[in-house]
Amino acid sequence: MKNNVVMAPMAGVTDLPFRTLVHEMGAGLTTTEMVSAKAILYKNKNTEELMKRDGDGSPVAVQLFGSDPEIMSDIAHQIEDRFDMIDVNMGCPVGKIVNNHEGSDLMNHPDLAYDILSRMVKKCHVPITVKFRKGFMKEDDTAVEFAKMAESAGVSAVTVHGRTRSQMYAGKADWDVIRRVKEAVKIPVFGNGDIFEPEDAKRMIDETGCDGVAIARGAQGNPWLFKRTIHLLETGDLLPKPELRDIIEMIHRHTELMLSIKGEFTTIREMRKHISWYTEGLPNSSRLRAQVNTAESIEKLYELVDKQLINV
Repeated sequence: MKNNVVMAPMAGVTDLPFRTLVHEMGAGLTTTEMVSAKAILYKNKNTEELMKRDGDGSPVAVQLFGSDPEIMSDIAHQIEDRFDMIDVNMGCPVGKIVNNHEGSDLMNHPDLAYDILSRMVKKCHVPITVKFRKGFMKEDDTAVEFAKMAESAGVSAVTVHGRTRSQMYAGKADWDVIRRVKEAVKIPVFGNGDIFEPEDAKRMIDETGCDGVAIARGAQGNPWLFKRTIHLLETGDLLPKPELRDIIEMIHRHTELMLSIKGEFTTIREMRKHISWYTEGLPNSSRLRAQVNTAESIEKLYELVDKQLINV
């Protein structure tokens, strides 16, 4: 990794086109959307799409989720030569994942989590990392013990999201738990939660002593956040926010990347949410979003974006 600013995995967001943009913005590491180990085992065709990567050599991690130690370790070994590291999802708060005893539910079962991680470490040659939360229930504060468990299992690094599962993504992330995890383990600790500006990343590192930051929702519609954060951490200077022409150019670039991989039908529908994020807070953005949601061709999508935004 060339720096300590990494992209956290986000389902429905961190696909190959978006990861390409983030790589271009200088991120030290990007991560795929979370991938089911069982889906790989049963050769689900949609899963292969999630694991596509470009050929430029930029570091990429795959994030696996599951609760069967044997399947997790076997699948990790099967795909490890395709990625630079394997991250294990033990923080996803979504009901269908938790109800299947996967994701953040594993924080309720540290012995099982240890079995999964230790088997993966023993079977794989690439680094194994794990991402988890402050705890499961609102009153839980179990991240320190969970991090110690992960370290004893042999993982190479941990990422801590400063919210519990019951908080989902609401409220304010508790950065103090990141500090306490950092003080409790010797392996690298990455902090995650409420990084929306470069200054947030610097403050998290200063306040917690964490080794790096994992940026998630703050990058939606804002891949420049990586470039600006890296520049601030390395130089102390803050780059300006993107101008309107930069936003228009990025929408075009993102659309073209997606079009080359997913085709027109899927691109039009997936770019609707991205355009909503790119244009949030801009004049005419609500009208643009409404019109983009009815566009049925790439040409129409470009026409709406260029017309609405250039006339601001």
